[in-house]
Amino acid sequence: MRVMRIVDIITRKRDGHELSTDDIRWFIQRYTDELVTDYQAAALMMAIYLRGMTPRETVDLTLAMARSGDWVDLHHVVPYAVDKHSSGGVGDKTSLVVLPLVAACGVPVAKMSGRGLGFSGGTLDKMESITGWSPSVPISRFREQIEEIGFVLAGQTGNLAPADGKLYALRDVTATVSSIPLIAASIMSKKLAAGADGIVLDVKVGSGAFMKSVDQARQLAQTMVGIGRDAGRDTVALLANMNQPLGYAIGNSLETAEAIRTLQNDPDTPPDFWHHCQEIAAHMILLAKAADTIDQAKQRVIQVRDSGHGLEKFRAMTVAQGGDGALIDDPSRFEPAPIVKTLVATHSGYINQIDTDQIGWTCVRMGGGRAEKSDHIDPSVGLIIRLKVGDYVNQGDPLAVIHARTVETQADAEIALQSAIHIGNEPTTPLPQFYGVVQ
Repeated sequence: MRVMRIVDIITRKRDGHELSTDDIRWFIQRYTDELVTDYQAAALMMAIYLRGMTPRETVDLTLAMARSGDWVDLHHVVPYAVDKHSSGGVGDKTSLVVLPLVAACGVPVAKMSGRGLGFSGGTLDKMESITGWSPSVPISRFREQIEEIGFVLAGQTGNLAPADGKLYALRDVTATVSSIPLIAASIMSKKLAAGADGIVLDVKVGSGAFMKSVDQARQLAQTMVGIGRDAGRDTVALLANMNQPLGYAIGNSLETAEAIRTLQNDPDTPPDFWHHCQEIAAHMILLAKAADTIDQAKQRVIQVRDSGHGLEKFRAMTVAQGGDGALIDDPSRFEPAPIVKTLVATHSGYINQIDTDQIGWTCVRMGGGRAEKSDHIDPSVGLIIRLKVGDYVNQGDPLAVIHARTVETQADAEIALQSAIHIGNEPTTPLPQFYGVVQ
């Protein structure tokens, strides 16, 4: 039997050779048990970053990471559960609408979410703007809630894919984050460990996303779909445009209120956001075979939204996890920011570009996100931007509404938004919402 040594594994990958399944499993187990040092793991991550991984290596890495801690099995309570993952974006409050709508269609939804870092807001941060709501759901209660109401939205347990947590923290400080195999393994290890049978991946691409080009996003999507398929999970990915904010609201309580109003069938629902939610929800329903075609699935989504059943599911999940149901009944009850100011256009023209990355970081600097994991989030601050690329504005028309805690952050946001929203003289074609489906 071959004696395993981390230095030999690092050497093989450094020299461009393929690692065996045993190599990968041994490394993940030993690193999780703290028998491989951080500097050795960092060397291997850099070798992978430079040399890449084959599809088989990537699947082996994902499965080893997924099995490094708790492995949730929901089959004794529901026959088939679905989940979704978004690669992050500005104004992306999709889970808050999609998950209850899918659950209202009779498809159990079991989701473990994370927190936001940088301009990509986290689902848990948005939900925690609802007074009393808690993401802390023990595994036993996780199973009970999915059986009782068909919908649970929880924070990741401390022992869910712990190898991923250790490796991500290491990659973050060793310039090895932007490796397609490592990104794919990080995302999919948590999805596999959380127990979903069907997984829809919402892969964002553009100025407000980690993946800046469609080709890059498609490569990531293909890798993750391949991992899901090889692991026996039904998996599909949608490539979604993030060259402008999704919906109107950016900021935790503002986005949560917008999601609730969308479930309430409010006539002021942002059309792009509702279209996005229909697509993601329909693909989840299709994976669960609760509809025969994508159009039929979309009709089911519209029906449960219009009937109020989707809102009922959201309220039931919120209350089950300690949240104040009154905020679901009336989202105007969310605590407002002390300063609300409208920014207007200084000249007329067409919106020909929106620097979504800059808008996201503007919200972070106002206190609406985290630059560091330890940063405190102010749920009430944020932005409302109702304009989209291709729209025409007259001088003096509203560009954005700034919800700020202080005069200083409000003034800084005004300066940033004036440069982030580009107004030109020539008409600009509106942006597509999706760039395709990978399955």
